[in-house]
Amino acid sequence: MSKVNVKFQRNLQHEARINDKVLILDEPKDIGGDGKGPSPYETMLAALGACTSMTMLMYARKKGWEVDNIEIELTHARIHVEDCKTCETKTGKLDKITRDIKVRGNISEEQLIKLLEIAEKCPVHRTLTTEVIISDNIDLVP
Repeated sequence: MSKVNVKFQRNLQHEARINDKVLILDEPKDIGGDGKGPSPYETMLAALGACTSMTMLMYARKKGWEVDNIEIELTHARIHVEDCKTCETKTGKLDKITRDIKVRGNISEEQLIKLLEIAEKCPVHRTLTTEVIISDNIDLVP
């Protein structure tokens, strides 16, 4: 089980404590933040990108494939459901994440296609594309 502690700092800035590491999250100045760290959506995209690359690299290493580098650029947008012919949702808007993956190495086209299949198996990808249950508890503290 993963555990993260998030605590308000000032304005919209928050500190996330992850084991012995600290990450500052904020919103850009143009929407009221101080721009002192990545936004929550940027952090989510970074987690997906890192997980995707790690999963692909672990698979390539296990297979003995010559993969020198993986670079992933991710974008997030809200799109109209009418613009998605393959989506189950039929009304309103939905979230669309695009991963542009660049692989450097001495691999075949078939291996590249297999790495794309493996990218979809990264744990963060699976979490974002399956049903998620968020359970909340709230307390008023003195």
